[in-house]
Amino acid sequence: MNDDDRALCAATAGLLQAGSALAAWGLALSVVAGVVLALTGRSLPFAAWTTLAAVALLGLPERYLALRIRLDAALFDGLAKDTIPSTGAMDRALETLGLRRSVDGKRTLYDRVLGARQLLQRHGIVVVAQTIVFAMALAMQDWK
Repeated sequence: MNDDDRALCAATAGLLQAGSALAAWGLALSVVAGVVLALTGRSLPFAAWTTLAAVALLGLPERYLALRIRLDAALFDGLAKDTIPSTGAMDRALETLGLRRSVDGKRTLYDRVLGARQLLQRHGIVVVAQTIVFAMALAMQDWK
């Protein structure tokens, strides 16, 4: 791996690590929605209850995406620091762990970076959806 590839990996790892703020916000929304439902669920209007339940349920794919992003950040960091010598070695390690199927065609580093960015974008979309639905739940608190 050359210096440009290592720099791309380091930049990608940094970008993915910056997404941890999104992950913290998504987790906070899920926890608050779950706690509110657990403590006051029976006294909430149906619309507020439904929207809070949607926020909590959106927390499931949000947590999965946050986990995947954290893993990808660590992998790109390993490639950048040369603790993972190549993408082929990384693929073999992921196959051994059962996290990747054996694939004949090799993905380029550029394709992997694009995939990581798309994963971060999807995570952002889920967190924005959670935020909007949470705001709707707050607005519906007084509806009877």
